[in-house]
Amino acid sequence: MHHHCLWGALAAAVLAASIGSAAAWDDARYPDLQGHWARFVVRGLPGQPSFDQAKPWGAGQQAPLTPEYRAIFEASLADQAKGGEGNYTGHARCLAAGMPHMMVAFRPLEFIVTPNTTYILIADVDHYRRIFTDGRDWPKEIEPSYQGYSIGRWIDEDGDGRYDVLEVETRGFKGPRSYDASGLPLHFDNQSVFKERIHLDRSDPNVIHDEITVIDHALTRPWTVDKRYVRTRNLQEQWPEYICAEGNLQVFIGDEHYFISGDGLLMPTRKDQPPPDLRYFQRK
Repeated sequence: MHHHCLWGALAAAVLAASIGSAAAWDDARYPDLQGHWARFVVRGLPGQPSFDQAKPWGAGQQAPLTPEYRAIFEASLADQAKGGEGNYTGHARCLAAGMPHMMVAFRPLEFIVTPNTTYILIADVDHYRRIFTDGRDWPKEIEPSYQGYSIGRWIDEDGDGRYDVLEVETRGFKGPRSYDASGLPLHFDNQSVFKERIHLDRSDPNVIHDEITVIDHALTRPWTVDKRYVRTRNLQEQWPEYICAEGNLQVFIGDEHYFISGDGLLMPTRKDQPPPDLRYFQRK
């Protein structure tokens, strides 16, 4: 589907409102982030898009997990190998994936820069991120959310009068959340902190870097990856409309995960999986 006009109208409305409240706005000082940004794909890597784009997903991510969370992750992979969802059940049920999964760019991103806020529009279950750049301090209380609360600041690193880097810190989460569809887990205490440096590539303005450092109690040390996105400026850019619940054939009953077959019947996802409890149904 082509929904460029929808995103464009939203972006124009947000930008117009912001400019009206900030007379000193000078967009020439900011990097050109306009356009359609798709994830950088490393050919030959198996699996779905991963947190570290340069490595295979699953165990190939080589995440510095604590022994406790390595065991949780291995149990998730084992469950998925049998047909289950592992630690990915929340997103499979159409809950938001949250940070950092939402930045995997399974579908395209759009960056909207305004005087006080930078928005990242996401054509997926997680619709957008809001990064406040108005100089505010952290609130005394943060209402937990899957995407977290983000505060950023623009930096002119080379002193040429133009901003080069957007530094962002994000905290204030609820869960469960995972890094990617393998179920690679974040700590269940939801005390994650993410620090990002978002900037255009110095040699190619059609590549943007999001250097993300994860600070999380499930890790033995901070974990940094360099996520990259590639810009396209085609007139027929694809801006898909995606609703997770539409056509979702995953069924969760109690602790069991089933699937709706092509003929509309409930079917198992694992070998020898027991049927759901039918005590409230009349047996023929």
